[in-house]
Amino acid sequence: MTDYAARRTMMVDTQIRPSDVTRFPIIDAMLRVPREAFVPARLREAAYLGGNLDLGGGRVMLEPRTLAKMLDALDIEGDDLVLDIGPMHGYSSAVIARMAEAVIGLEEDPALVEEAQRTLVENGADNVVMVAGRLAEGAPEHGPYDVIVLEGAVEHLPEAITDQLKEGGRIACLFAEGPLGVVRIGYRIDGRMNWRYAFNAGAPVLPGFERRAAFTL
Repeated sequence: MTDYAARRTMMVDTQIRPSDVTRFPIIDAMLRVPREAFVPARLREAAYLGGNLDLGGGRVMLEPRTLAKMLDALDIEGDDLVLDIGPMHGYSSAVIARMAEAVIGLEEDPALVEEAQRTLVENGADNVVMVAGRLAEGAPEHGPYDVIVLEGAVEHLPEAITDQLKEGGRIACLFAEGPLGVVRIGYRIDGRMNWRYAFNAGAPVLPGFERRAAFTL
């Protein structure tokens, strides 16, 4: 029988801590949330490997290092409302739920939303609500948000997403630039976005966040 708890500890010790992620809430969440429960059964043996986990259809579960470093840079507080865009089966939302007051997880496939919600409830993440809708439109009916996290890369970030941030809110976004993407943290200050570099990482572009084609006559 696979000892997933031991694999979680090894993931934290070999992938998270060496990436200079030391905040206790992040370490604790990643030690407690069973990553293997949030992937299809066929991928459970690969759940704790480094690198993005290919879930099919051009979608991935972000590698543990990338998610942990995003959360470290966002400094999520216990009274924050968080929008998690593209959590697939719900792992990232379950991790964030241990730090935030409430999480809205957004996916496009209603069947996936239903499955993720069931898995979240089964694993004690009762402060997460999964909703169905276009990723690139966000979930404005539940906002505005203190924090927004995108579980994949973007070539183009619609204002519809950043407009859902509260004043003083922040967003973690992996911009697909060059051979390796760049994670930046954006802060909404006086109604405008201010960005700062966080670290390099890579992931496939989320649906709806592709670069817009230039209009030509």
